[in-house]
Amino acid sequence: MNEPGGGRRGAGAVGAEPPDLAELLGRVARGDQDAFGQVYERLSGPVYGIALRVVRDPAQAEEVAQDVLVELWRKASHYRPDRGGATAWALTVAHRRAVDRVRSSQADRDREERAGAPPREYDEVAEEVGTRLEHQQVRRCMRGLTPTQRESITLAYYGGYTYREVAELLGVGLAAVKSRMRDGLIRLRDCLGVQP
Repeated sequence: MNEPGGGRRGAGAVGAEPPDLAELLGRVARGDQDAFGQVYERLSGPVYGIALRVVRDPAQAEEVAQDVLVELWRKASHYRPDRGGATAWALTVAHRRAVDRVRSSQADRDREERAGAPPREYDEVAEEVGTRLEHQQVRRCMRGLTPTQRESITLAYYGGYTYREVAELLGVGLAAVKSRMRDGLIRLRDCLGVQP
């Protein structure tokens, strides 16, 4: 029965409360198109809003919202009132669909970038393996230093500190830090087999 407000009311008397969303989804699950019309009226705005917040593009948000509403029509029987409210369920479906759209778009962009990138040359792979072996050798040689040498060199080269800052951090004189680092670097050079 159409009421003066233009909205379609449930089977109750004039002025009766419209059916709740859970009841409408139950009717949609049984194929009730009028019930789906009411679900659409109630949820199309919120579903679009969620989609727009996630995908940030009005055209894509419209597509996502349309997909979600079709999914609600097809899968209304999957709604379980004992697990939460109907609106929350519908908006969860919308959020998941929107996130899927964003991930799909990102995957497409990544695929296009990879397709446009030149293939890795064998030399690049060999260079990467060589670099890893050098790193392992440096770590092995670092273990051969005295603790004070290792600490000073680590702070300076890996921590980015100046000689003066290393001295302050370790609470020793600047001359002592320079001496430790010079001796430690000589030992590293010898261990690595680097010619002066």
